[in-house]
Formats: sequence, structure tokens, C-alpha cells
Amino acid sequence: MGLLAFLKTQFVVHLLIGFVFVVSGLVINFVQLCTLILWPLNKQLYRRLNCRLAYSLWSQLVMLLEWWSCTACTLFTDQATVARFGKEHAVIILNHNFEIDFLCGWTMCERFGVLGSSKVLAKRELLYVPLIGWTWYFLEIVFCKRKWEEDRDTVIEGLKRLADYPEYMWFLLYCEGTRFTEKKHRVSMEVAASKGLPALKYHLLPRTKGFTTAVQCLRGTVAAVYDVTLNFRGNKNPSLLGILYGKKYEADMCVRRFPLEEIPLDEKEAAQWLHKLYQEKDALQEMYNQKGVFPGEQFKPARRPWTLLNFLSWATVLLSPLFSFVLGVFASGSPLLILTFLGFVGAASFGVRRLIGVTEIEKGSSYGNQEFKKKE
Repeated sequence: MGLLAFLKTQFVVHLLIGFVFVVSGLVINFVQLCTLILWPLNKQLYRRLNCRLAYSLWSQLVMLLEWWSCTACTLFTDQATVARFGKEHAVIILNHNFEIDFLCGWTMCERFGVLGSSKVLAKRELLYVPLIGWTWYFLEIVFCKRKWEEDRDTVIEGLKRLADYPEYMWFLLYCEGTRFTEKKHRVSMEVAASKGLPALKYHLLPRTKGFTTAVQCLRGTVAAVYDVTLNFRGNKNPSLLGILYGKKYEADMCVRRFPLEEIPLDEKEAAQWLHKLYQEKDALQEMYNQKGVFPGEQFKPARRPWTLLNFLSWATVLLSPLFSFVLGVFASGSPLLILTFLGFVGAASFGVRRLIGVTEIEKGSSYGNQEFKKKE
């Protein structure tokens, strides 16, 4: 094992990476708070600044995927679709099967220059998660309770606000509403059968309200829907902890572009279009399981140096005073000071682990389990 490979497995190194992410995130959140004064004066300047501030935080996670674990991402699509990446507003539909599916989406956003301006329809609970939710708030992310009667007006208002967004944005939708688990899949397929819909093998039944509302509200702004089906070679099931330990994965992403004008205006017909899309996604997953590849040409967009340079800059600024402080604590010889510091380290490690836990499938939401609970 080489020195770098050894360092990737060390808890102290993980803690230092977490320290840089958390402290830089708090600094970024504070600066974002200060930018609120710009909103009534120059809304577009506020947005451009917050895109870059968000990039400075999210790119640290992308750095872990691209440079720390050296995970490879391959696109299966066509040249005409690749040529449009980062040059138009788009709605992204991504399957929700893996702990790091969002990170694979982010690395594609980064490589095509839309990471800072990327959007998502997020559950409202995330708004209260430090760094993640706070940064999203300043980015005008649309939060919802996932109770359509309560969410409808909020979602419509949030989407319409994005109509004049100055940066090209990719709006990510997890139409399944929650991560795939066997229990949720079983319940979902019972619902599909009750509605006369074909069974899906690798996906949950898509929730159509968010999708139909998004394409209606963003029509005239968004040019296309990108359907993305993600899988990992070798039947791997990667985790953020695995990435932190430097494990390398190979992600394959099948991308299909649908011009927005091809999606029906009528809500019912648009919902039927989405159900058909998920049947096609299921067939793509079946093909991948059998052949190990998706159809289409293969593209491997080059990783850019900015994520690494951004992290190294933050690490230089934040770790230098930290090391000086730690040396001063132990040089003091004060048991109380040393124990207080060690207690702080323990609390910090617990906090970082909780942040990582947000991505874990078993810690995911109970959304989709309501029918199961009733049967219990």
C-alpha cells in the first residue's frame, strides 16, 4: 500500500477533510447571508454570486469523487446531446438507487460548468440541515413537504421564480420521491397494479405531480429533459464513506435528451409520458445487467482542476491556523485544555458522521412507506 492509499484510510485525515468542509461551509453560509442585501438592489448579481459561493462548497464533495477516490464516470449518449450540455436550461430525471447518485450527477454538472447553478426539488427537512440546506436556501432551491395539497402553491411559486435565472441551470428531479429499497418497491408495485400500470423491476413508481408541474412552470425557460439512468460496474453499491476511504468506482450513465416540446402540455398526458419513460428506464437497467453496458456512444468528459484547487485553497487557509492552535494546546501542558480540545474533536467527528449519514439509504426518509405501515 502506497503512502497516499494509506492516508486515505486514516480517520485523522477524514476528520481534517471534514473540518475544511464544515468550516468553509459556515464561512460561505455567512457570506451568503450578507449577500441578501443585494436581492432588492440587483437580483441577478445576487444569483451569480451565490452560484459561485455554492460551487466553492459543493465542489469539495465533487473533489472527493474525482480526485480522492478517482471514480470514473462514463456517459452513454450521442455527440449532439453532449454538445448541448451546459448550454441550455434542462430538467434532469435521475434514478434514485444509490447513496452517491447525487454526487455522480454533480460531477457531470461540474464538468459542464453548471454545478453552482444546479437545482433540485428537495424535501423540506433538508432546509434545516447545516451547510446543505442553508446553502440551498440561498440558491432558491424549491423545498416541499411532499404533501401535494400543501406543496402545490409553494412549488409553483418557487419554479416560476426561476424563469429569469441568469446562469444555465440543471434542475434535478428524483421522480420516485425516495431511494429504492425492497420494501418500498414491493409497496410501490402494489400501487402500480391497483392503477393498472406495468410493473417496474428496478424502479419505484414515479410520482408525476412534481414532474408535470415542473415542465409546465419552466416551459419557455427549460429547453429539454435529460433522462439519466445510472449504474455501477461490477454490481457495486458505493457509499460516501467508501469515497472518503478512497475506494474507486466506475459509474456508467445513460443520457437521453427529450426536447421539451415533445412532452405533452396536458397534465394527464404528461404523466403518461413519464410512466412510459420509467418503463424504458427499467428496460435500460435490464440491458445493463445482461450486457454490462448501456446503448450509445461512450464519452468520458475530462475532470477539471478547479475542484482540487478550490479544496487545496480552503485547506491552506483553514488548516494552518488549526495546526498552530493544536500545537499550542499540547505545548501548554494543561490537562483541562487538552481534554476540552479532545472533547471538541469527538463532537466534531460525530457531527461530520451525522452529515455523511444524510446520504445513507438506511437513514433515508420513510416516504413511500405509508401504504406499508397501513398493511402492518
